[in-house]
Amino acid sequence: MRIDKYLWSIRCFKTRNIATEACKKGHVKVNGHVVKPAREVYPADKVMVRKNQINYEFTVLDTPKSRVGAKLVDIYRKDTTPASAFENNELLQYSKDYYRKKGTGRPTKKDRRDIDDYLDEPTPNPIKDEDKFS
Repeated sequence: MRIDKYLWSIRCFKTRNIATEACKKGHVKVNGHVVKPAREVYPADKVMVRKNQINYEFTVLDTPKSRVGAKLVDIYRKDTTPASAFENNELLQYSKDYYRKKGTGRPTKKDRRDIDDYLDEPTPNPIKDEDKFS
């Protein structure tokens, strides 16, 4: 079975087109080698897929005839993704929260209204021309 069709059928990607694009971009490796979408996959192959900044690793157990239900996915693959891959993702989420606090970027609608109200306030009476020269 083709690698893109296999990844789609075991629900690694939502559509086959997305699986094909991932292969073309080099996000899919079989036995340590970057592969094209038409590469055949066989039982006992080690597959690594980079998705959402996580390197998912699994071993092919069998190839399904068509797309399978979520409960049946583990019949066709064995997940060998290390737990450290998910921990790194959690650390990345914490670092994003640290560098950019919520509400510090673009003003919210309320902030914009407050700014508009501040700018539209009438200014005190300017000094009249005759007061300048007297």
